[in-house]
Amino acid sequence: MRAPLWAAIAAVLFVGSAVAAPRETRIPEAAIAAAGELRESALASDLGYRITESLTTEVGPRLAGSEADARAVKWAEAKFRELGFDKVWLEPVTFPKWERRSEQAEVLGEHRQPLNLTALGGSPAGKVEGEIVRFADLAALEAAPAGSLKGKIAFIDYRMERAKDGAGYGPGGRVRSRGPSAAIRAGASAYLMRSAGTDSHRNPHTGITRFDDGLTPIPSAALAAPDADQLARLTARGPVRVRVALDCGWDGEATSHNVIGEIRGKSKPEEVVVIGGHLDSWDLGTGAIDDGAGVGLTMAAGKLIGQSKLRPARSIRVIAFANEEQGLYGGKAYALKHDAQVKQHQIGAESDFGAGRIYAYSSSAPAHAQAADKQIAEALAPLGIEHTPGKGGPGPDISPFAARGLAWARLAQDGSDYFDYHHTPDDTLDKIDPKALAQNVAAYAVFAYLAASADGDFGSEAKQVTPPEE
Repeated sequence: MRAPLWAAIAAVLFVGSAVAAPRETRIPEAAIAAAGELRESALASDLGYRITESLTTEVGPRLAGSEADARAVKWAEAKFRELGFDKVWLEPVTFPKWERRSEQAEVLGEHRQPLNLTALGGSPAGKVEGEIVRFADLAALEAAPAGSLKGKIAFIDYRMERAKDGAGYGPGGRVRSRGPSAAIRAGASAYLMRSAGTDSHRNPHTGITRFDDGLTPIPSAALAAPDADQLARLTARGPVRVRVALDCGWDGEATSHNVIGEIRGKSKPEEVVVIGGHLDSWDLGTGAIDDGAGVGLTMAAGKLIGQSKLRPARSIRVIAFANEEQGLYGGKAYALKHDAQVKQHQIGAESDFGAGRIYAYSSSAPAHAQAADKQIAEALAPLGIEHTPGKGGPGPDISPFAARGLAWARLAQDGSDYFDYHHTPDDTLDKIDPKALAQNVAAYAVFAYLAASADGDFGSEAKQVTPPEE
């Protein structure tokens, strides 16, 4: 074959490969300028705080499947319409319904005294009396021989570590999720744990637990930190008997809804950027930081984008997810329903870590979208937000869709004191700094606006992946 023919073939192959390679994603300068104006208007607005105040005041605690949860759905639908979103709709989410009715515990004998505790979500009802066996951590309980705790109550006295990024919650959460099953295997009649929290208040922290298949659940509860300290001191003095009485449990199924509001894009409305938070909360507080703030700030960000002078090309979809607390039910339902539209979802981000100032930004942007990712980071920098590529992962309700190929972003909030209030009666509106919440609104508005305005994509495509943990 002659050389010129080889050259021609090589040229065709080169052109073909060049066409197949993803085009670099960039954000137009006009959108960058508009985002700057949007950032300043968001910082000057108290809309996010007012929305959060409305939810936590008018609805209050919103345990998934409860009457208040149904009212929260109606509130969210009405709020989206009041804010002027172009399209508002509901998507049903069905799940098992758990109820809390009453709970109490006391030390028996010569040191008789009450203990402050709360049932873990998923715990069955029951009245149990038994001797306390203290374990320093989960590993110690998991190492206990089968049957060694027969007729006794297991107590894990693990103290969760405080961290800005909430890293201590992993080990603390595992005590809650795996501890009860370990106690059952050792023969225990009930399970107690030091709350997964970083405070020293006499407020216990609830949260969902799980029981491994094949095990008969036992009453399981979390002690307030001072009560865990008290119980530890008592066990150091000798045998301690405790009576635990929980009235709670599963009661059939319930259907709630993902509530969705959309600001229509100017030229590519079928493509969407997703932001949101979860609408449900635990029942002890009013769900202000977990996650009324996430709902309020993303609703506000969507509203501010909708009234901006230059609408983005793509639509902004704000989702108030159903029942995150008991198993990401809303996030899983959304991912399943929209599985065939992964590619139309430009990128997604969820706010579910309180209302502390956002200090870092990162995303799953592939190589061809790194330039746009950097442009977003530069627009966020005036808010005191650092670009931290390669760190973090998607928010909880975003993660099921991220596992199917959705591109994700992380706007990391300062959670230094988040676990002082998380899942407690102290999760109330007064824990939110309005100025910090306005900074969150500004960050989400800038991020969503620029991602929706980008000339190119952020890598969403149908594929099975294992996203990193938040």
